[in-house]
Amino acid sequence: MSKRIIIIGGGIVGLATAYQLQKKKPDYKITILEKENKVAAHQTGHNSGVIHSSIYYKPGSLKANNCRWGYDLLLEFCDENGIEYDICGKLIVATSEEEVPRLEKLFERGKENGLEDLIYLEEDEIKYLEPHVAGVKAIRVKQTGIIDYKKVSAKLAELIVARGGEILFNQKVKGIHKHNNQLTIETNQGSYPCHFGINCAGLFSDKIFQMDNPQEPNMKIIPFRGEYYKIKEERKHLVKHLIYPVPDPSFPFLGVHFTRHIDGGVEAGPNAVLAYRREGYHKTDFNASELWESISWKGFRKVAMKYWRTGLGEIYRSYSKAAFTKALQKLIPEVQESDLCEGGAGVRAQACLKDGSLIDDFLIEETQQMIHILNAPSPAATSSLSIGNTIADRLIQKMGI
Repeated sequence: MSKRIIIIGGGIVGLATAYQLQKKKPDYKITILEKENKVAAHQTGHNSGVIHSSIYYKPGSLKANNCRWGYDLLLEFCDENGIEYDICGKLIVATSEEEVPRLEKLFERGKENGLEDLIYLEEDEIKYLEPHVAGVKAIRVKQTGIIDYKKVSAKLAELIVARGGEILFNQKVKGIHKHNNQLTIETNQGSYPCHFGINCAGLFSDKIFQMDNPQEPNMKIIPFRGEYYKIKEERKHLVKHLIYPVPDPSFPFLGVHFTRHIDGGVEAGPNAVLAYRREGYHKTDFNASELWESISWKGFRKVAMKYWRTGLGEIYRSYSKAAFTKALQKLIPEVQESDLCEGGAGVRAQACLKDGSLIDDFLIEETQQMIHILNAPSPAATSSLSIGNTIADRLIQKMGI
């Protein structure tokens, strides 16, 4: 009898997991349950479209290992399936001498993660590559690129279905039941028995985990919205590569930067503010119970106490275009408020522990009949085929046992 596997969530990680599992076990019946009416509706469809290089991530971490391998798998997949991408490179820029030691540590981390051809740039070399950037030193990361992850997701979905898998839409999971070694996933549209389940639910991954493991949770997903501005067409010449600041180690987000897109556009941002609902892409999006869940979580209150000054600054930039522009001018002084028009926004599913730790690495937990991906922020899209391969191997091992 063919084994039935249900994957909850039709984002790029869920799709990549199904794709890799089908390659390893073509006799398995794979079903993806997606609560929206299309794939890649949330984190995947709202991200910045960057192919990450792994320079930021702690050597040996799941992020570092999966990003390096996932990078190669992603490019190979795109070459095989005619998906456009551009390895345009990135500059990480120190705008003051105080930032140079952090830049040097980042350079060493990149080398530890196996990145070749990292180049240190002096001020005149920065100006040669990016005439409008103000920096004293920079690292050029040649491997960084840009892509449309929605197109990658669409191709994965097409191949999954062609191989006999199914993707069922408008399926919101309501419960998980176990009886006599059989798992049943209950949705708003019906019940689906299976041998094993995989939780790739992103912003709701903790909710699915609790359905399967109804103990007092040690972690919760906290949604952080990142807002972007678009650079107007006549000012896109200000940006030739991707341009990033040196990350502040005291703050868990990268800071505002400039990102080219595969369609030719350029975006600036994001900030990082608490979203008032899990899928709150606009300032006016609000869900009282979801907001209360976030702010009443002991871990989040500790995060808020630790980063309250930085958080207030992020909120201020969210409501003040002038303040947002000032932050961007640290990298490109010529950028003016009039150069910016409203762009998109994404919501990051950030796992937060009770002790106030924001989990920095990917987090994968196993129960008897499920595997739960509980923290998969950037670079999850770049890493997706590697993550999918890892999950497929774990599942096959558990099924064998």
